[in-house]
Amino acid sequence: MAENQSSTPPPIEPPPPAAPIPPPHSESQARTWNMLCHLSALAGFIGVPFGNILGPLLVWQIKKNEFPSVDVHGKAALNFQITVTLAMMVGAVVAVALSFFCVGYLLLPVVMAIAVAGLVFAIIAGIKANNGEEYRYPYTIDFVK
Repeated sequence: MAENQSSTPPPIEPPPPAAPIPPPHSESQARTWNMLCHLSALAGFIGVPFGNILGPLLVWQIKKNEFPSVDVHGKAALNFQITVTLAMMVGAVVAVALSFFCVGYLLLPVVMAIAVAGLVFAIIAGIKANNGEEYRYPYTIDFVK
């Protein structure tokens, strides 16, 4: 037998480095869903009946458990769109009732201004949400807490 043989085992090759595990949800995904909470309200302006309420409601319900920030943005968008819809409905009813006295037509521009404000504020909120900022809608009743 040869005494020159060493009893050391052959060197073990290190395992290849593991691929980094991506985070389950990135910040950009959360920002995108936050933005969609607000901008989905624009569905009401393309002819979907009550789309301004249904859009934020659907996005909020689908993603609120997956992204905590979507819960906040979804509630804000939903509350604002419900407030806008109620204000437009009340304004329209009052305008029709006052039209019998020939002054109801003066309220129609107010109702249209409420609709335009709903559009503008939804776009502003969507941009702010995409930038990672919180946005507080003005004159909003908190229906959903």
